Parts: sequence; C-alpha cells; structure tokens
Amino acid sequence: MWILLLVPFVGLLWVPFYNSLEPALFGFPFFYWYQLAWVPLSSLLIWLVYRSRAPDEAP
Repeated sequence: MWILLLVPFVGLLWVPFYNSLEPALFGFPFFYWYQLAWVPLSSLLIWLVYRSRAPDEAP
C-alpha cells in the first residue's frame, strides 16, 4: 500500500507529460490544472495509506 505514496511524486516529476497549454479547463492551461488536481488526489492517497495501516495495539 505504501507504493501509492510514489504515485503523486512520479506524476508531478514527469514534467514533459504535462508541459503543454492544451487542453484548457475553464481557461486554465493543462500545466496549471494538472498540478492543482494532484492536491486533492495526493491527500486522498495519503488518507488511503493511513487507513490501510493496522491500528496500534494498546499495551
């Protein structure tokens, strides 16, 4: 499950993939809205990894 934390890292570091103006969304170039879309996606992935961990047992 920890591998999910690498997805945003790779998705944002692979700049040639999203270094373009088209397609535009609400007038924003692809470059900007792609990066902004990763904010909630990263939060969701972090939450999923957190929830998948086994709870710590009380002593």
